[in-house]
Formats: sequence, structure tokens, C-alpha cells
Amino acid sequence: MRKLVLTFTTAILAVTSAPVFAEVDTAAYDRLFRTSMQDKKIPGAAYAIVEMGEPLKVGTFGTRAKGRKLPVTEDTVFRLASVSKTFSASLVAKLVEEGQLSLDTKVAPFVPVFQLKKKGHAEQIEVSHLLSHTVGLTPNSYDNMIEDGWDLPKILPRFKRLAPICAPGKCYGYQNIAFSLVEPIVEATVEDEFNSLMQERILTPLGMQTASIGMKGYLEKDDRAHPHVNTRRGWYRTKVKPHYYNVSPAAGVNASIKDMVKWVESYLGWYPEVISPGVIDMVTEKRVRTKRELYKRQWRPYLEDAHYGLGWRIYDFGEHEIVMHAGGVSGFRSIVSFSEEYGVGLVILMNAESRVIDDLTAQFWDTQFKERGGATTVAAAR
Repeated sequence: MRKLVLTFTTAILAVTSAPVFAEVDTAAYDRLFRTSMQDKKIPGAAYAIVEMGEPLKVGTFGTRAKGRKLPVTEDTVFRLASVSKTFSASLVAKLVEEGQLSLDTKVAPFVPVFQLKKKGHAEQIEVSHLLSHTVGLTPNSYDNMIEDGWDLPKILPRFKRLAPICAPGKCYGYQNIAFSLVEPIVEATVEDEFNSLMQERILTPLGMQTASIGMKGYLEKDDRAHPHVNTRRGWYRTKVKPHYYNVSPAAGVNASIKDMVKWVESYLGWYPEVISPGVIDMVTEKRVRTKRELYKRQWRPYLEDAHYGLGWRIYDFGEHEIVMHAGGVSGFRSIVSFSEEYGVGLVILMNAESRVIDDLTAQFWDTQFKERGGATTVAAAR
């Protein structure tokens, strides 16, 4: 399943021998995309279809800021929100592959203030549990405090009031604060700042020229998308909220659609010197089942099963598999997905919060897999 590219030569061999889609109808998808954006009155958006290491189609729509003549371009920077987790997990996996860190590394010695109500539970939590959301907590623990503007030093001591719902590694509960605890562990182990490592080890080597981590990096870009929120009178532009930048590994990366083409290409095996086959295998290994994903309206007709790896979701889409992650913070939505089986990926970025992004992604994969003649619905697969 995972035929990964090791060198340029083997990449060419893989392209000529691997199964491919009959043809991605980019014109049809572009029409669907634009119609959907217009119907939902989305202020601005961008998408990219990647196939076998090339941006098959990059499309932009609308404005960076409603009420101003600022068109979205291929270089317009959006907040990626939780798609940032794919970057952070990849950085950690690189360090693990290099022997600088272990997925079995215990969290407690690096973040002693992080304690839970059950004695001894926090001492069992490992790096792998942080990145797979299996620390044993109820989903989104204390995210409300992030949204209220609290910083981590104020939030972390409150975890000692929470009782775990399962032992580490035994159940799934999506987290932002706990996920972000990889930052102090990495910094203490490698003796470098997490954000600097991300820039030096991933963003710069991939040529992601407009990508950054943190609010400062976002604000420094003139060509940036402004957030919009929906009201009874429609979408209106608002100020960017800094809160989730306080958990940078979980939600702090900013990037353009042109940058995200590079990101998808790297996970399709085209930059093995940056994202190696070992890293891809490590982070996309199915580590915990995520049953709730099966009941989401946009995905329910298609999913046979769903899992989480390290910073990535893995969906059994009928007879096929896609690796994906979505993100959302106030005024932004993002989603990245790819089929390693066929060397195809899709990214969508928006400066508005709407479920249309999930519809467009699910419909894309349904269309593509149908072209191969395989089952794409749960009913058909069974």
C-alpha cells in the first residue's frame, strides 16, 4: 500500500508502474468548487489538486477581506488551525527517526505541572499518547480556557482536577493543550526552539516560502487572508484571534495554497530527504479507532472505518484509504487529504467557517474512486 519514493529515479519508476486515476477532471471540480463557494457566499478560498508530484490544478476564489479589493492569490496566507498537527507530528517523527527523541519518552519529567486527578496517571503518558490523542482525557479538555485567552502556565495546573476516562493509549479523546506539550519536550531534548526547528527542518527545506508559525508570522504577511464570521446579515470581517497560537504545535502554522502543494507532495514521497518513508509510515500508522468520525454527516455515506495516527487521520473510504486532517479556528477552515495508493492529494483553505469544505473533500474522493471502479460507499463496500 505504501510504495514510497526513495530517489528521483525510483520516483519515476513508481510513477510509471503505480495505479493512477483514469483522469482527474479538474474543470468539473473547479466548477463545483466555485459554485459551492458562491452558494455559501464564502468570502475567500483556495484549493489545489496534486497528482504524482505536480500541482495538477490550483484555484483561488474571492477576497482576502470582505469589503476590500484584495483578491485571494496562490500566495495568500491562511491559518491552518489543526492541520498544524500534521506538521508538528512530522517534526517529532523526524527527531525520532534520527534518534534524538523516542515516542516512548515520558511527558512528566519535562512538564511536571501536568498532573491528573488519578495518582500516577500523568507519569504513564508518553509522547506517542500526546500525538495520537490517547492521553485518556475527555475530548478538548480546557479548550474553553484557550478560547477565553488563558495562556498555558495558567491552564496546566488545573488538569489535576480532571479524572481520566481510560489508561493512556486505551481510548481516543481529541486534545489541543495536551498535544502541544510536545513543544517543551522537544525543546529540552534537542536544545532548540520548537518553532525554529519547524522552520529549519520542514518549512524551509520544502520551499514553503510564505509559511510560518505563530501570530507574528501571520501578521507579517501583507498577502494574508482575514478571518470572517457568519451572522444573520451574512459574513463580516473580524480581527484575528490569537488564542490558539498559544498552543502552537496544535494550531499555530500559517501557509498559502502554494505552500500546501509542497506539503502534500512531500507526503506523496517526492521530498524523501525532508519527509522520509520512515516518517510517513510512523505518523500514518493506525494507532486508535475514532468511531465518532463515522457519524459526521459529510463523511457518513463513505467511511467504513476511521483511525488516528500521529497528527493524521486515516479514513477507510469504501475499498480505499485516504489520509487527512481538518482544522478550524475563528474565521478559518482548512483541510488536507491524500491517497498514497494513487499519488493524488487535495487541499482546501478558506477564510470562513463552513462545512462546505468537508462536502467538497468527500465529493472529490467519491468521484475519484468511482473512476477506478471501486466501491466508495459503506453500503457498496459491504
